[in-house]
Amino acid sequence: MGTKEDVRSRLNIAEVVGEYVNLTPAGKGRMKGLCPFHNEKSPSFQVDTDQGYFYCFGCKAGGDVFSFVQRSENLSFGDALRKLAERVGIQVEAKYGERSSRDLYDVNAFALTYFRDHLPGPALDYFRRRGLTDETIAAFELGYAPDGWDGLLKHARTKGLSERQLLEAGLLTENAENGRVYDRFRGRVIFPIRDHLGRLVGFGGRVLDDSKPKYLNTPETDAFRKGEVLYGLDKARSGLGKSDAGKAEGAESELIVVEGYMDVITMHQHGFTGAVASLGTALTAEHATLLERLGARSISLMFDHDEAGLKAMLKGLDQVLGAKFRVRATSVPSGKDPADALLAGDDAGIRQALADGVDEVHYRVQAAIETHGTANAEGKRRILMELLPRMQNLDPLDEIAEGVRTAACETLGIKPEALLEWIGSKAKRRTLTDTHLAGMSAGRGEEENELKLLRQLLIDPSLLAKLDGTKSWRNESVRKVMLAVQGATSSETILDVFRGQPEEQLLIRLLFEGRDSGGLSRATNEQYEQKVNAYAAAAVDDIQVAMDIGTMRAEIEFLTKQIGGATPPEQMGLLRQIQDLQRAVEAEKRGRRGMA
Repeated sequence: MGTKEDVRSRLNIAEVVGEYVNLTPAGKGRMKGLCPFHNEKSPSFQVDTDQGYFYCFGCKAGGDVFSFVQRSENLSFGDALRKLAERVGIQVEAKYGERSSRDLYDVNAFALTYFRDHLPGPALDYFRRRGLTDETIAAFELGYAPDGWDGLLKHARTKGLSERQLLEAGLLTENAENGRVYDRFRGRVIFPIRDHLGRLVGFGGRVLDDSKPKYLNTPETDAFRKGEVLYGLDKARSGLGKSDAGKAEGAESELIVVEGYMDVITMHQHGFTGAVASLGTALTAEHATLLERLGARSISLMFDHDEAGLKAMLKGLDQVLGAKFRVRATSVPSGKDPADALLAGDDAGIRQALADGVDEVHYRVQAAIETHGTANAEGKRRILMELLPRMQNLDPLDEIAEGVRTAACETLGIKPEALLEWIGSKAKRRTLTDTHLAGMSAGRGEEENELKLLRQLLIDPSLLAKLDGTKSWRNESVRKVMLAVQGATSSETILDVFRGQPEEQLLIRLLFEGRDSGGLSRATNEQYEQKVNAYAAAAVDDIQVAMDIGTMRAEIEFLTKQIGGATPPEQMGLLRQIQDLQRAVEAEKRGRRGMA
């Protein structure tokens, strides 16, 4: 029996890591590449080939070759050791406590042979009626559990397996009242369930008649946790993380999450080799973590287009928070499930449905609108509350959250900065009143000018000295910034004040808009900066004048509306105020022309 060090001595860490990461030289004894454990555009992941360790300067992941395989394959140390030992032809002894799950795989393998031996007959006829070829039936190792109480149990006893081993593997059920044990799977076609490493962790069974339950899975065991397993991933994973250019012509690079075993099998048979299925659950956070680790980049959710299917899709979308996937939602246009559609020859319909799938942003927003409507404040309030969980992540790298916020603003007529303020306020989120909603509605004129002014001040904070401090701000975000940045000397200082706050996204957007120099060369960039700063100084004056004029015009409009319901003496007073304001507007205009 070999040891861990025996295995390590025969391994080249760069060769092992190189199967997961495209490594390039980075100096003597060093290799670098894009980290497989987090998304990045510049390589911060390094391998020290002399010392036998890896380290990522971005996410801080590090370790030896064993820990790398553990993280990459989602394995225990014992399984990673065995995997690498097999690679170099060394046999290692399992440690205490590691043997139990290994026993479960062996017991499951024994049961699979039993189920496969009983396939000929009604079960095989069923699969053929569903359009499966003999090659597909063999590839997915389909079988049948005979209709009897203890067929598997009796067979196991003749081979020296105990009741306890079958119970631990979930192959037997025990009657709590009398202690009797009997086969869990009886009179069902059998779908072996393998994890992403190809280990046989459990089974799914389907009845051939109308009895209930229609489907039955292995219960939770040390080897089988349904929230961590995706049916068909052992076959679909070969395409994950590969670009279309690196795949064979016609091959599918997208992961397609469907509902059932037959959907997965039939889709694979018809060339949709990225199909997988969750086992009676929506996608879980564990699924998302695993898929991200395996290099999944694009996921399509293909569920039934009914209320239950829509809920399943949204739950699946909820679980990919923080995972860097492009997620799209779709369904078969005919209303059939994918297996039936393909059996009917509608390969083109499936392919078109996948091509036309709605991205997560539009799917979420459209589903909320269809459910609640936008005709009144109550509908808009419910839409915002439904979208809130997917909008409240303010990480600039979360493009989906930003997209949902943008779509919500466009659809509901809400100011982006007002939405960010609401998202950041727990009190307002709990009590989104009609007043709050009205205050979030997108406005023009005065508030637009306030944002323009803030943009210029971000370009040159020294222009804050031009403000006299008496201005009252209509835009709440602008008001907060103006109060907090007195004395600031740089845009970085202003951003630091609001780091992690809802206003940060607004400031970053305004800063980029204000300093967009396009494709200027280094030689002309300094001249550009000088011109921008000169413009900013003049713009602050112009914007303040425009803001003052806008305020006075708004006041004139307000007073004019009051005249109709006022008494004659009150009307005279209102008219005098209006005339004074009009003269002030003309004076501001003359002053503005004079400055020009």
